[in-house]
Amino acid sequence: MILDRFRLDERVAVVTGAGRGLGAAIALGFAEAGADVLIAARTESDLEKVAQQIRDLGRRAHIVVADLADAEACAALAATAVAELGRLDIVVNNVGGAMPTPLLDTSPRRLNDAFGFNVANAHALVRAAVPLMLEGAGGGSIINITSAVGRMPGRGFAAYGTAKAALAHYTRLAAMDLSPRIRVNAIAPGSIATSALEIVAGDEAMRTAVEQATPLRRLGDPAEIAAAALFLASPAGGYLTGKVIEVDGGLIAPNLDIPIPDL
Repeated sequence: MILDRFRLDERVAVVTGAGRGLGAAIALGFAEAGADVLIAARTESDLEKVAQQIRDLGRRAHIVVADLADAEACAALAATAVAELGRLDIVVNNVGGAMPTPLLDTSPRRLNDAFGFNVANAHALVRAAVPLMLEGAGGGSIINITSAVGRMPGRGFAAYGTAKAALAHYTRLAAMDLSPRIRVNAIAPGSIATSALEIVAGDEAMRTAVEQATPLRRLGDPAEIAAAALFLASPAGGYLTGKVIEVDGGLIAPNLDIPIPDL
């Protein structure tokens, strides 16, 4: 059966930034497909809610409360997954971000911080996870969450867009180094209806403008990102590596205008 290829029975995944939003949706999607999941984020109460939902699906959940802006905290998740859940098959690097800032107000330190948070910390977890994946499962799947802004120019995104573009190309490079036993892919979401976009979702005029600037005329649903992650993590996506899947409603230009004036 073709749907059997989307199963993750008895596999173990680590999902960062999983207390809410895309990370929570991905963790729950994996659990529905049969995986046990280590979820990590800063807020324990958010993680507990997601963990309970995973357990209600009949799967195991382990929470790690950590500041994932710390590369060492990211790297430690791999060994914790093996210690608590027995193995490691899948890693989803979902943490990241940077506030929009005009180019001339973006200091070198801010750019370095964005690169560290979005790229270097993902690399720290990858380095820690790969030996354990090879040892316990013989291989695995790594999924990086990038952004549509990583490929489209828009004002105010010098730090965030550059970091996400770097993560996308890191995905391609890592896929070459880790093939054939570990697949590395990425998802580049567009405007998804999560708490990170609440300033848009809560303003009817702004939401309408964003939707009208999106070819599919709506915001994305977190479950649509989770479905893409499930495809990449499961045998269904077994012939993909080094690819960035764009789940963005068809965007060819930014759909959210940052009001930065001309010089």
